[in-house]
Amino acid sequence: MDNTLKLEYGFDTTAVRAGTGRSQFNEHSEALFLTSSFCFASAAEMAERFSNAERHYTYSRFTNPTVSMFQDRLAALEGGEACIATASGMSAILSVVMASMQAGDHIISSRAIFGSTVGMFTQIFSRFGIATTFVDPVNPDAWRQAVRPETKMFFVETPSNPLTELCDIETIAAIAKAAGALYVVDNTFCSPAVQQPLKLGADVVMHSATKLVDGQGRVLGGALVGKREFIMEKVFPFVRTAGPSLSAFNAWIFLKGLETLALRAERHSQNALQVARWLEGNAAVKRVFYPGLESHPQYELARRQQHSGGSVLAFEVFGNTPDQQRENAWRVIDATKLCSITANVGDTRTTITHPATTTHGRMTPEARAQAGVTEALLRIAVGLEDARDICEDLNRGLSA
Repeated sequence: MDNTLKLEYGFDTTAVRAGTGRSQFNEHSEALFLTSSFCFASAAEMAERFSNAERHYTYSRFTNPTVSMFQDRLAALEGGEACIATASGMSAILSVVMASMQAGDHIISSRAIFGSTVGMFTQIFSRFGIATTFVDPVNPDAWRQAVRPETKMFFVETPSNPLTELCDIETIAAIAKAAGALYVVDNTFCSPAVQQPLKLGADVVMHSATKLVDGQGRVLGGALVGKREFIMEKVFPFVRTAGPSLSAFNAWIFLKGLETLALRAERHSQNALQVARWLEGNAAVKRVFYPGLESHPQYELARRQQHSGGSVLAFEVFGNTPDQQRENAWRVIDATKLCSITANVGDTRTTITHPATTTHGRMTPEARAQAGVTEALLRIAVGLEDARDICEDLNRGLSA
């Protein structure tokens, strides 16, 4: 399982070849190891391998060859030294916080993040004495002013869910470093094919692999990538003990997904830009949010830190009251025949959702308002269909 590929070959080659290990049968495609445990030649060998579990296969809760191949490949693509895979994106966030923080510590987080992440910070971690301050992701001064002596982590999601706001990764990295805080970047919406936060100063990259890494909406998974010392000495012991681990089958699916990631990301971005431009010219649309549009307030930042605009966009419809806005937004959703009405992103199939009542529905109305998630807002995760067909599908509701 060779991570040196990241130094020798391009991204596309690394996505296909890195991390591949073969069994004694010398199979070409990565093997799927569906076993809960592994056998040993003797009691002495068993004792030695359990004492060095991070280097040997002993029990699939924390070491499995298929999972290792996925971890090595994703680490290579992100430019990291090591990776730990988890059962979901949310369990990856749980793991990085539990592995690095304790009661009395403080997190500074962008306020523009996934609704469940907000809930994790405010409803789960707060019960164990870990406080969180939410700040404007685009204002560096807000990050500086929020720093406390007990601040131990900066957390950003860029582009954000659902308004595609961008954090300047390099600028925030400098502030986090000055504060002595671990800097975690959620790279789910971009994937390493579009953005590589470690190269811009992040300490840890987090993924919901369920999204673009899989790419076909099949399985759940998460991952954390960073320096070997932190991943193996801090995160691995937590995952080994607590067990939020990735299954071998899901890891095998993700390995297959990574092989086509670059191709899919390019087409996703091309389609998303075409759909975003069409929406921007539609009289029934109030505003479009997409980093690939020149009208996006952080268009130039997107050009610097992303290879493309990505697959996710959002737009607002008109309405004089929140009830009217929701009615009009739902009308667009209900009129679609091609788009899938679901909250997942990164799928080959275009998906559409109403964030205020789904992905961000458990946030308080005040928190949603502060995050800019209005009743008029719709989120589209643009798939691989013909972009003209996607536009025509959206027009069914917008023309009404």
